Amino acid sequence: MEQTHTTHHGAAATPGAQRRVLVVEDDATIVEAISARLRAEGFLVQTATDGPAAVDAAEAWQPDLMVLDVMLPGFDGLEVCRRVQAQRPVPVLMLTARDDETDMLVGLGVGADDYMTKPFSMRELAARVHVLLRRVERAALAAATPRSGILRLGELEIDHAQRRVRVRAEDVHLTPTEFDLLVCLASTPRAVLSREQLLAEVWDWADASGTRTVDSHIKALRRKIGAERIRTVHGVGYALETPAP
Repeated sequence: MEQTHTTHHGAAATPGAQRRVLVVEDDATIVEAISARLRAEGFLVQTATDGPAAVDAAEAWQPDLMVLDVMLPGFDGLEVCRRVQAQRPVPVLMLTARDDETDMLVGLGVGADDYMTKPFSMRELAARVHVLLRRVERAALAAATPRSGILRLGELEIDHAQRRVRVRAEDVHLTPTEFDLLVCLASTPRAVLSREQLLAEVWDWADASGTRTVDSHIKALRRKIGAERIRTVHGVGYALETPAP
């Protein structure tokens, strides 16, 4: 039965022509719905239904992205995320049944790139998968054609070429999404960027349905670079604070 092993679909594809998505979810109905939608979008899909199987599948199959449920048998999605990210960086879209901000922040802290709360539409899930993969491609392109120099804003240092951030000369580990969010804010220091602007620039979303996602990533970013560095303008958005000249 599918519940006890991983499955692989899409053998007719030309090798390397399709992106691989590992779907980790213990609810058979949800697994099938997500897999069917992603296959219809042109992805190769493999599934796992518990923590240990997910880690094994990620190591053996080397997916381009993981759709990962938080609540899993064996060990949970947060532990899966930790172990997989220790092997190699891979974009992770986490799914949770609870609309719990603590869960979101913990997930973002262990390397997840985005969050969706059940129930969700398959259309939105597919859109977010495309967005995360486009971001990885943009990051690879940026690394190949890096901007010159390092941006220094007081004790905050952003190295575009290496996609590294330092605070007081100490390295700060950011997820790809957090790095892109910081770069977006740093592109116009002190200027207030609305949540809608940030969604469009960082997530490529054309609508304002993901403002909660922005807020969660801002909170995670504040914990890493210092809460005082990002100012909230209530009802509008956020600004990156910089030392006075």
